Amino acid sequence: MSVILPTFNRLKYLRPAVESVFAQTFSDWELIIADDGSDEETRAFLATLHQPPRIKVISLSHTGNPSAVRNAAIHESAGEYVAFLDSDDLWLTTKLERQIAGLRRGSGRRWSYTGCSLIDSAGGPRPYSAGRQWIPYQGPILERLLANEPEIWTPAVLVERRLLLEVGAFDERLPVFEDYDLWLRLACYSDVDVIDEPLIRVRLHDQHYSGDGLVMLASRHGSLGKLRTLVTDSRLRRAVEHRYAQCTLELANARVHGDRLRTAMLLAKGCAHAWRFPDWWMGLPRVLLKLMMPRVVLGALRAGRAVANRRMHS
Repeated sequence: MSVILPTFNRLKYLRPAVESVFAQTFSDWELIIADDGSDEETRAFLATLHQPPRIKVISLSHTGNPSAVRNAAIHESAGEYVAFLDSDDLWLTTKLERQIAGLRRGSGRRWSYTGCSLIDSAGGPRPYSAGRQWIPYQGPILERLLANEPEIWTPAVLVERRLLLEVGAFDERLPVFEDYDLWLRLACYSDVDVIDEPLIRVRLHDQHYSGDGLVMLASRHGSLGKLRTLVTDSRLRRAVEHRYAQCTLELANARVHGDRLRTAMLLAKGCAHAWRFPDWWMGLPRVLLKLMMPRVVLGALRAGRAVANRRMHS
């Protein structure tokens, strides 16, 4: 069992994260910490942990690319299963034991996730996502993932290492959305198991990285483009194509304020696969109208909407 833990500073959170691995009731694990160029204080702490082969610390030049950091650790792993823990999150003590037992029941499922509870920077409880109910989806979940319905946090996932390598691990080209991109590909190859209990604690704090809306849309669009080549079932492939068409429109609508040539090329390419879906033709005229508007008019409309939104929420 290999535990993958990427880190960049955050020493006050890193210590309890590591302790939650040491506290696992399942004890046959190796811990691989990939350090993305942390400061001297964090490196000094990591040096005290480095005890190969049980605990390995990989020192990397800073990239700020979570996928590359995780993949570096994955390539050093040797366990039958791989689990992920971010340096600011925590596992409950039975997390690994429960998930491995579930996968070993002989169901043929090759990856697993658990429920989650949220904590603040000090470790106190935070309310769960507003208006969103936790539903423990299991089995074939690709269509659910396309609709963004399952909540699968990275520290909740445990996967057979052979499957992880088979699908290509994390996509280092994606600045965000790299986790759901991996879940989509895993779901193409295997049903998923679920432990319907919050066996992880995800910490919400002001150092969380998140991309802007355009970066997220571009990453999602790239992910769906890859998925189109993986899905062979005709019904599922149509669902992927439909979501890809919707995302193409969303991305074009977000880009129309900037690079218009790139936006026009995106729409032209999208027509080749999206023409069969009615909502493509319903949304296309709106984007084309924006594309033809003078920039000054488009900018004025955008500014007016921003003012209206501020008044609405003030």
